[in-house]
Amino acid sequence: MTTVGEALISLLEAHGVDTVFGIPGVHTVELYRGLARSKIRHVTPRHEQGAGFMADGYARVTGKPGVAFVITGPGLTNTITAMGQARADSIPMLVISGVNASPTLGKGLGFLHELPDQRGMMEKVALFSQRIEHGHELPEVLARAFALFASVRPGPVHIEIPTDVMGKPADGLVPHAVEATLPQAEASTLAEAARLAGAARRPLILAGGGAKMAEAPLRQLAELLDAPVVETANARGLLHKHPLGVPASPSLKAVRALIAEADLVIAAGTEFGPTDYDMYGDGGFVKPQNLIRIDIDGKQIGRHPATLGIRADCGSTLAGMAELLASSRRNASEEGWGAPRAETARSQSLQEIGPVMRGQVEAVEMIRDTLPGSIIVGDSTQPIYAANLYYDHDRPSGWFNAATGFGALGFGPPAAIGAALAVPDAPVVCLSGDGGFQFTLPELGAALDAEAPVIFVVWNNRGYREIETSMRDVGVEPVGVSPAPPDFCKLAEAYGMAAERLEAVADLPAALKRARETGKACLIEIGVE
Repeated sequence: MTTVGEALISLLEAHGVDTVFGIPGVHTVELYRGLARSKIRHVTPRHEQGAGFMADGYARVTGKPGVAFVITGPGLTNTITAMGQARADSIPMLVISGVNASPTLGKGLGFLHELPDQRGMMEKVALFSQRIEHGHELPEVLARAFALFASVRPGPVHIEIPTDVMGKPADGLVPHAVEATLPQAEASTLAEAARLAGAARRPLILAGGGAKMAEAPLRQLAELLDAPVVETANARGLLHKHPLGVPASPSLKAVRALIAEADLVIAAGTEFGPTDYDMYGDGGFVKPQNLIRIDIDGKQIGRHPATLGIRADCGSTLAGMAELLASSRRNASEEGWGAPRAETARSQSLQEIGPVMRGQVEAVEMIRDTLPGSIIVGDSTQPIYAANLYYDHDRPSGWFNAATGFGALGFGPPAAIGAALAVPDAPVVCLSGDGGFQFTLPELGAALDAEAPVIFVVWNNRGYREIETSMRDVGVEPVGVSPAPPDFCKLAEAYGMAAERLEAVADLPAALKRARETGKACLIEIGVE
């Protein structure tokens, strides 16, 4: 006999799942029955929030959904924070949980891990939440989830299975075919977009996270139009060192000036969120008047009306526009406008962020230059904030953090573990502050268990310095911003992990090389005044 729990594992395998992040409990034992015999790797975090963040990091570098197994009640509520981050950043995540036995649900009888309405709670953050009442529902529900991941703006999906259903017979279940395609622009819409772009004298492209897998067509279109490309934080890594690339935040005055000079803006996969476009809350970003928006989410296009809104995949749309422009040879751009203006925006942006932040950006550049092609996963800490304002990464999808959008502290360490397991040949560096690192500090053990060779770099300024500065800036006496950090090196060593403390940022490259040579997870702490 095959149980519902065993069938779940087989169906996940059929959908290409190779890794599951989770912590087993008495309410999910039956979900684990078939796991040991499967090809799916199970990774055990130290906290369910870590399971969600690991699934997030895995998904960001692969484009495949990250999968988490968590228990009923507190296991699932611990995962909600990670699901919130995934929802904000459009990350495909499948969270599978238990729930109490069917006859007890909603009756308030005080069973272990009971919630008044677990599914109702999850429907507020997940794209959808579905309870499996009978085993035969599994193939259809999983197919719906994977179809959603492949056809619309991604995010977290939740499936719950009652404890009395997990062990029931489920023989003969086969996976349903996933019939899903990304939305494509109609020929007439592409033609209109190409016409508007070809007529522009000073076009510009805004690239968001939705364009991070579309580097080739983005580059082609930018070069055809001689259009600067402004990259939001989630698009960094595109057009590295390209003369048209502007790896700087639209919250900066220099970038806003560049956008204002354009007579056409093509916004590819960006939601115009304040953490990218108005992080200082000054209201200084003005939406372009002549705007083409390309987004997979029709609701998102409706939130910021445009001259032309295109609900479609960024990659195919940019490629289609480039093909039409190349064949028509129509280009009204001012000769030489793009590259010089992009260079001006880059140099002025770097000056605008000031000497302290420039020094922090230089620390990030040390990581990039010492470990080319690395994946840098960040938490909310000063050098991450600085680099989100200005930093040119050298690998698409190789720069991501939780300092934009939902902004969950503690994201970096577990997300870096997920990324390292997904792309084992790439160097993976987690850059975290001492405050944020303490949110998920025990995941050091998970990195060792999983043999994930993450280099954890802790920027230790002994507190929540960014929050302290914000308090002082508005005349509030700082309170609660100086949590005492532990001895991170001793803690790492207690886990059996190599660790060293640096007194100067200039020593970072040599330490990174030593850590990389070990081929194992290591910790580097930098003491910062």
